[in-house]
Amino acid sequence: MALVLAAPLTLTSCKDEPTPDTTESVATRDDGTLTLAAALGADEDLGKTQEAIEQSQLVGVLDGPASYTLLAPTNKAFAEYGVEADALFDDASRPVLAAIVRNHVLPGHLTPEAIGAAIDRKRGPVSMTTLGNATVTFSRDGGKIRVATEGGQQASFVQGAAAVNNGVLIPIDRLLLPHRDAAEPSNPD
Repeated sequence: MALVLAAPLTLTSCKDEPTPDTTESVATRDDGTLTLAAALGADEDLGKTQEAIEQSQLVGVLDGPASYTLLAPTNKAFAEYGVEADALFDDASRPVLAAIVRNHVLPGHLTPEAIGAAIDRKRGPVSMTTLGNATVTFSRDGGKIRVATEGGQQASFVQGAAAVNNGVLIPIDRLLLPHRDAAEPSNPD
């Protein structure tokens, strides 16, 4: 039984196993013996996300038994924000960093393939609430899956998604900050 997004802000179970979308540019590898925290630590390109999770003291969440999906910004995504991103790692900014990290975590085991299947079934965008109580919306842009915040910030899924024993790690190419008026780099695309 696979878990998929079926309607905005809900997660439902579906009796039919979704067929993976072969046109999808992001395939999920099976690292089922790792936790989210361990998988994150094993991927050098996600070092800043790991540092953010450690600094915000949320490692226990990703190392525990509950199932989560982590939308993990790449190191390049953090670098695009320069000094603004660096400032998040100050001790005084820990509450802000923790809020940002929680907005990158979704409840449940959601692979890019399952999210893509939900978009296809609905024939359009699907939304979900993060652990930070923010709404993110998933949509397709050509062959890519994109995630957008209520404030309009967008990121695309990139290679390296991994299904682990307590969730799914999905690398993304941008930070999902809580407000559009937060420092935002120019889009390099």
